[in-house]
Amino acid sequence: MVVVLHGGPGASGYMAPVARGLADSFRVLEPMQRGSGDGPLTVARHVEDLHELVKSQCEGARPALVGHSWGAMLALAYAAAHPDSLASLVLIGCGTFDLASRDRMRAIIKQRMDDSLRRRMEHLAEEYPDPDQRLGVLGNLFLPLYSYDLVATELEAATYDARAHQETWEDMLRLQEQGVYPAAFAAINAPVVMVHGAADPHPGSMIRESLAPYLPQLEYREWERCGHYPWLESGVRDEFFAFLREWLSRRFGMLSRNCPSTAP
Repeated sequence: MVVVLHGGPGASGYMAPVARGLADSFRVLEPMQRGSGDGPLTVARHVEDLHELVKSQCEGARPALVGHSWGAMLALAYAAAHPDSLASLVLIGCGTFDLASRDRMRAIIKQRMDDSLRRRMEHLAEEYPDPDQRLGVLGNLFLPLYSYDLVATELEAATYDARAHQETWEDMLRLQEQGVYPAAFAAINAPVVMVHGAADPHPGSMIRESLAPYLPQLEYREWERCGHYPWLESGVRDEFFAFLREWLSRRFGMLSRNCPSTAP
């Protein structure tokens, strides 16, 4: 079982190509994370939602979590809270866990922006007064800045939720400021691999360095001609899916060999 976790936060549905790309080899779930509503969203709420799904859908099996961006951060938070409930973790374009990484990311994005995009950004709120619609437009405007050589010009997203995005991200930042993350990841004992593109403005080497003290088992795979969305990159998409299938199959194989049989 593989559970694919979208990023954003608050951008459900765009990981569908990844789910489809793995579905020929694994049973795949792509849950839509909780949206905004009663009370503010927290990381803990998302973690417990995911745990309820794992308990109800995985039939006692330990799934692999494949998370992208914020979804990779959620996968780590879940694994820290429930370390015996999963088989392995794949972190695609993982988000940041310290100020230095975020500052570097902002600098890269600023450097890649041209005057035309800057002018568009100045008037985006007027052009799209609905915050959910604006979040979706913003994601597609930034897509070239996050990428190397795309095969698509838009993300495949079902819904955008700006309030969910803000509430969830603010809680993650609060937990980082309090020193909860990434220190809590020391509880994770499952295999973990970071999958990253060198053209991703999220600085992969800096993020890896921030995680390594707490995840000595962390593996790292980076492609040169690749940005934040490897499955949309013309030069690496096939290699990306081949790597995922091989790595996940190998980890599931190790799990089955290490688990005692339940047959009578």
